[in-house]
Amino acid sequence: MIRVLLADDDSLVRGGLKALLHGESDIVVVGEVSNGRDAVVSALALRPDVVVMDIRMPVRDGVSATRELMSATPRPRVLVLTTFDLDEVVDDAISAGADGFLLKRASPEELVAGIRTVAGGDAVISSSVTRRLFEAHALRTPADRARTVRLTDREADVLRAMAEGLSNPEIARALHLSVETVKTHVKHVLTKLEVRDRTQAVVWAYRTGFAYRN
Repeated sequence: MIRVLLADDDSLVRGGLKALLHGESDIVVVGEVSNGRDAVVSALALRPDVVVMDIRMPVRDGVSATRELMSATPRPRVLVLTTFDLDEVVDDAISAGADGFLLKRASPEELVAGIRTVAGGDAVISSSVTRRLFEAHALRTPADRARTVRLTDREADVLRAMAEGLSNPEIARALHLSVETVKTHVKHVLTKLEVRDRTQAVVWAYRTGFAYRN
């Protein structure tokens, strides 16, 4: 059972999310809060698997709350759900350690799938955000894109599959590998890119244009 904490200052949004998730047999909402401070306190007390985190909240915003939760043991996975897809908001959320980034205009199916994805250890980023990353990488200087990373052919295949939003089991099926082998390749990719998690690896792949190379 995936235990979820909802953090949003809009009671109607929280109510809608709770009603939506109530119909899922493998998800249970263990709490709901209206600001970032309470999100941290409740996450430490309730130990949810996933915190669905808004960005703009009173008392304390979702970015700083996410950053603090990264040091929790065990730490919850954080799925940012926000109205804002501004570049700085995306950057701040990912830099803080968020495991996923979806917009509130996402479909109910996308939200439920996103919760399951981050709970399973994978990353999820809104398709509109990945398109923005694609457009943005072309505006960066050659020096920004020229960072040399020596990936093996198989590691490169795995990174591109990650950038397409595939989970480890899906990558395994696509590349005819075992899930454990995929996990090993993912670990090597994160180490070579010097990034904290697969969300940052996916962002790196888009921003450098790596995701579009054959």
